[in-house]
Parts: sequence; C-alpha cells; structure tokens
Amino acid sequence: MTQIVLENARIFDGVSADCLSGMSVVIEGDTIREVTDRPVAANEARRIDLGGKALMPGLIDLHVHAYFSDFNVQVVDRRDAPYRTAHAARMLGHALHCGFTTVRDVGGGDFSLASALADGLILGPRFFYAGKVLSMTGGHADFRLPGDGQHTHGYCSCGATNFAGVVVDGVDECLKAARGELRRGAHCIKIMASGGVMSPTDPIWMNQFCEEEIRTVVRECDERRTYVAAHCHPVSAIRRSIDCGVRCIEHATLIDASTAEYVASHGAHVVPTMAVIFATMEVGVRLGTPPESLKKFEVAREMALSGLDHMRSAGVKIGYGTDLIGATFDQQCREFALRAEVFTPLEILRQATSVGAEVLMHQGKLGCVQAGAYADLIVVDGDPLTDIGLLAANGSKLDLIMRGGDIVKLRNC
Repeated sequence: MTQIVLENARIFDGVSADCLSGMSVVIEGDTIREVTDRPVAANEARRIDLGGKALMPGLIDLHVHAYFSDFNVQVVDRRDAPYRTAHAARMLGHALHCGFTTVRDVGGGDFSLASALADGLILGPRFFYAGKVLSMTGGHADFRLPGDGQHTHGYCSCGATNFAGVVVDGVDECLKAARGELRRGAHCIKIMASGGVMSPTDPIWMNQFCEEEIRTVVRECDERRTYVAAHCHPVSAIRRSIDCGVRCIEHATLIDASTAEYVASHGAHVVPTMAVIFATMEVGVRLGTPPESLKKFEVAREMALSGLDHMRSAGVKIGYGTDLIGATFDQQCREFALRAEVFTPLEILRQATSVGAEVLMHQGKLGCVQAGAYADLIVVDGDPLTDIGLLAANGSKLDLIMRGGDIVKLRNC
C-alpha cells in the first residue's frame, strides 16, 4: 500500500493551544499511521514538504441538510429525488473544497446518498446522517399549510414521510419511526422538540412532543449505543430535552444564561447555527422565504449572538453547524466569522474539529491528528490560531485537502 509522508508540518491537533513544529505525518491508505518529530524512513513513500505550514484535522459541520434545495419547503417536497440529489452533490462538493471533510445531515440525508459518497460517485465529505426527522402533527417537520387536507400524501399522522421528516404521534409511533430510521442506517435520531422557523403552523416558542415520547426515543437510541439530537429554540424546550436524556441540542437560539449553565452541568452538547440566520435575512425575500418564516428569523437574529456568549461563559460543549438551505449553501464558512464575534480562534477550531468528533462519538478517529485516526486533513496557508478568517475564505487559503487519504487539493507544497 502506497504511503504518503507530510513533512515539515506545524500541527494543530484539534485540542492543544500550541502547534508542534517540525513534524511529519505518515499516511497509509485512509489512516494516519504515525505522527513524529523524527525523520521518516520510507523509500517508496510519496513525500510532500509542507514548508512549516499549519496542518490540522479536516473540519466538521454538524448541521447540514443536503437535500434542502429551496427556501420553500413545499417546493423541495414536490421535487423528485434526482433534483434534490443534484443539489446535494453541488453542496457537498463545495463543503469538501472548503475543508469540511465530515458533515452530519440532520434532516433528510439517507443511506443512498451516504453510499454514493462512500463509493466515490459523488465527491464530498465523510457523511453521517440522522435520516428523517421525527415530528409531531403540526410540528416543525410537518410542512402542511393550514388549508391543506388532513391526509395530504406524505404527512398523515399514521407515520408516512415527506422528504425530510416523519410525522408521528404517541409513544408507539415514535418508537416505530425511530427503529425504522435506525434500520436504514441513521447514525442518530433527531426530533423536533420545539417550534421552528421554516415550518408554517408552529410558533417558535412552542414545546413539541410530550416527555414520554421523547424518553421513548432516547431509550431506543441508548439501546443502539447512539443518541438523540433535538431541534430546540426556547429555553423550555432545551431544559425538558436535557431532562429527558437528549445528548445534543440543535440551534438553542433563545438560550439564556441559567439554561446554558444547566446544559453545561449535564455534559450535553449544543450545535448553534448562526450562518443560516444571517444569510436568510439578507436574501430570503428574493429567494422565496415565506413572510411568516422571515418574522421568526428576525426573532432568532436578535438573540443569537448573546446566546453564544451565554454558552461560552457557562462552558457548554459547542459544535460547529451551519444549517444553510437552498442557494445559501456557499456561505458555510461564514459561520467562522460570525462566531469570531464571541469566541477565540482556538475555541472555534476546537468546535469544528475535536468537539465535532465527540458529538459524532468518533473521538480518536475524527477531529484529531494522531496515529489510528482517519487521514482527513487540511493544510492552512497561515496561522488559524491567530487568524480564523483563513478558514472563512471558502477554501482559498487551504493548500492541501485530504479526505480518507485521498488528496482532493494540493498546491504550493
């Protein structure tokens, strides 16, 4: 098996505050075999001199929707799978060229898309997915308008699905739906535990699902040695989700200081998503975002950055997520610049690497530079520990991108 040796690297390992200089990384197949400060004897290896540039783990985006091709969810739902897949291929290709070697799709991603990526039919990141989101009738993944019929195809409460979610009510339906998504290869289960922005009939402050429904899904995921991620905006939904055993909170847009401390005390993770808020407020009207959704985005924008500050002060374990939809997919790196208003570069780097790996339950394999980890690596032309803007430049400051040992981009090395 051919080896690649990345020499003369300055390594950020995903955690440490300081980079190690004069390092070499030996890659065999899709795996890092050695990280050393000594000369590497490998006569047959391909050697790449990084010239002292920063080598770090590939980035992890924990909140994407690969099939979400339009701002109007009804439009997306009416489009056939080939159109949604074409959008996914474009979006995921862009993500990889921005340095995101891993993503987690938390609403719609499926076994077919994951297989196409794994088999090289689509160029993109390592792909984790939650399958279809579980939503109660009238919840955040029930996209029917108030005038739609009770049994419009794909949304009936008997458990049929739309492109991104399954509408379920009661413990038995929740249990069956969770088992169904896990059977289809879902790496975790996502539930809609509060109202949302893009759905037409639920207020953003609304708690969703009863506690026993949430606990049922959590217990089933525990049996599969995986976890539940919960879409939550208000503090009431965040707290009750944590109380019910949810491990990862998505968005947490309206979080306050005491709730941030509560989340931190339970060791749960939060994946804020700033980019989608600011991008949609700028272009949403032109791209067809419904007026009722724009009003909700305005509420979210008013509190989003203060929520990050609360989480930072409380020591919440924070992952990197973007949640971008439709044509805004190309603003994935903007999240770095938005978070820089609150966090240090080191904190953001950890969020996008080692904390992401922890959320995915892949510590030691992702989000790190160490022997035994996947060879998912990027090389930055500059020092990201002092200038996080290098990662906000849509990949233009990356001289090497490697995913699973395959070189996706190489220049100036």
